[in-house]
Amino acid sequence: MELLLLQFLNGLASASTLFLVAAGLSIIFGVTRIVNFAHGSFFMLGAYVAYTLVSALSPHLGTGAGYWAALLLAALAIGLIGAAMEVLLLRRVYRAPELLQLLATFGVVLIVQDAVLLLWGPDDLLSPRAPGLAGAIPIFGQLFPQYDVMLILLGPAVLGGLWLLFKRTHWGTLVRAATQDREMVSALGVDQAWLFTSVFFLGSVLAGLGGALQLPREAVSHSMDLTIVVEAFVVVVIGGLGSVPGAFLASVIIGELQAFGILVFPQITLVLVFLVMAVVLVLRPRGLLGTPEAPLHATPASIERPIRPLSSVGRIAAAAGLGLLLLLPVVAGPYALSVATEVLIFALFAVSLHLVMGTGGMASFGHAAYFGLGAYAAALLVQDLQLRMEAALVLAPLAAAIGGLVYGWFCVRLSGVYLAMLTLAFAQITYAVVFQWYGFTGGDNGVLGVWPPRWLSQPMPFYLFTLAVCALAILAVRRVVFAPFGYALRAARDSALRAESIGIDTGRHRWMGFALGGFFAGIAGALFAFLKGSVFPESLSISSSVDGLVMVLLGGIQTLSGPILGAALYKLLRILVSSTTDYWRLVLGVVIIALVVASPQGVGGWIAEALERRLAAKAPAA
Repeated sequence: MELLLLQFLNGLASASTLFLVAAGLSIIFGVTRIVNFAHGSFFMLGAYVAYTLVSALSPHLGTGAGYWAALLLAALAIGLIGAAMEVLLLRRVYRAPELLQLLATFGVVLIVQDAVLLLWGPDDLLSPRAPGLAGAIPIFGQLFPQYDVMLILLGPAVLGGLWLLFKRTHWGTLVRAATQDREMVSALGVDQAWLFTSVFFLGSVLAGLGGALQLPREAVSHSMDLTIVVEAFVVVVIGGLGSVPGAFLASVIIGELQAFGILVFPQITLVLVFLVMAVVLVLRPRGLLGTPEAPLHATPASIERPIRPLSSVGRIAAAAGLGLLLLLPVVAGPYALSVATEVLIFALFAVSLHLVMGTGGMASFGHAAYFGLGAYAAALLVQDLQLRMEAALVLAPLAAAIGGLVYGWFCVRLSGVYLAMLTLAFAQITYAVVFQWYGFTGGDNGVLGVWPPRWLSQPMPFYLFTLAVCALAILAVRRVVFAPFGYALRAARDSALRAESIGIDTGRHRWMGFALGGFFAGIAGALFAFLKGSVFPESLSISSSVDGLVMVLLGGIQTLSGPILGAALYKLLRILVSSTTDYWRLVLGVVIIALVVASPQGVGGWIAEALERRLAAKAPAA
């Protein structure tokens, strides 16, 4: 009984820190509608800045005063950094499509990761215990840290303070009004820019404070950001987007699940929180305390451009590009051909994601699940059943398509961020199964020795084979988009009510769209397995899904050629920069942010607009 009580209290202590981060994320999303992927970076920066300030202030203010002043100053410093990001970056892309704003915050994540390495080095940092709270108190005969008791009390105190702030102040009234209808708030004369900046400041302060408070509990490391931001997203979605009480309730649930899961369900600790999120979203699509989101008024940048077949100029450009790819083996060596093969594979992966996101209008944060299912299916068919590569390439995409059918059946019932997070939950469940099922998938050891047959064993023939497969698959996706099914899918994306009124079964079309997206991603995954000769769980990881998302958004979600351009640009930039500097994330992040600011519609959209302007300029002369 004593052990269970201690675990319960440990869960409450962890929940308080998680609540601070999730509350800030929920407040920011509720007002600005921005999915701030950099929120975990603010948490990590809070820990690093607090560590530095503790060392700097303690000799001057004394150990106790210096320590606690450092934590508060670190939180305020992170608040200023968050406000600066909003003013300098996000304010420039508020009128861009919402997912492009997520891409901008992803660029910030990359910059912060390398900035931390530059400023503090790669080693973990250990902080001293909190002065005045370094001891333990007896609870039912067991010792429990005083610092954790403080954290347990801090969570409800912050919740109460936020309640007073939002319910008893003029600023809080404006924030609640903006959460319901920010366009109306602007029409009433409220300075929306100032309001957004202040919201980002508050949310970033809470994230920075959460990171600073972790100093006595864990080592400060450069891997803190991804872990906490995923958990914070889970908490926000379970609680309900924009609901601070919901974030508190969900934080307690997740904290206790993590505390007791290691005792009761040690085999599924990696996926327990995602299982809970999936169940909650299936039963309550808007979370425990979530309310329907107020619709945003369309802006010129947010209106979807109509997807049209290639013009004559476009066909010539596509043919020329294909011709150059066919001639590449004449001038390229083995390494360049291997890189080109990988780019082709990820171009197909990005195109498959675009079929779901761009054509179907269903944002997916877990598309790597189907890429990984295709890769593992191909590897296991060759290793366990001794099938030839040709047969594996036919059967593996079917396994990924089945995954799309199963997961899509649940996902298409949701929309927006809830749908995206449910796809992430299913991807993480798949990842956990693959990672822990050693007897079948090899666990973290992966599946090795998955090589193509002798006639494809050299870089040049495998490149040409991959080019043929990917070109045919991409052409098939284009045919789907311009088939009656594709038009119906786009109708369901643009106006489900109108589509249903003319007899289109929108749910079935979206479901089939998920399955088709999984099928084509499975082809890419199977090819990737034979390119690398092995498959590891990383192919299903969150980072792989994020890579696919970045490729689509970087190229432009409103054009069919955008994902291909985005995949080529992202992969080549990543390979080129990482081969020339250890701080490739910083350079890549700067490039991504520059491209988002300069061309919010993506590279493909920018090219399409340039061609349209040129044709329009020539029209009068003709």
